Amino acid sequence: MQKHYECIKACLECVEACNVCFDKCLSEEDVNMMKECIRLDRECADICAFAAQAMMRNSQFAQQICQLCADICESCGNECQKHDHDHCQKCAEACFKCADECRRMAA
Repeated sequence: MQKHYECIKACLECVEACNVCFDKCLSEEDVNMMKECIRLDRECADICAFAAQAMMRNSQFAQQICQLCADICESCGNECQKHDHDHCQKCAEACFKCADECRRMAA
């Protein structure tokens, strides 16, 4: 687990950022405009939690899971980046950081 510490940490921080973003997006005036952001926040939080667990238990599939996690994080980050809300910008930052760490881990 120690060798994947930075990646696990980035995944867990991304879970938190996505959950905050998801919750705050639901409170925005135009929720319909935020629908893709909300959907990707959920996908991203789920895969990040799963990737962190896979690394913690030294799963034989951790590399593949982290590669998928990186792809989903990048999609979520790109969507969040389109919105000016502070929670979306913070989420995008966490997503891109997690994508980088997951790609490094999967390499």
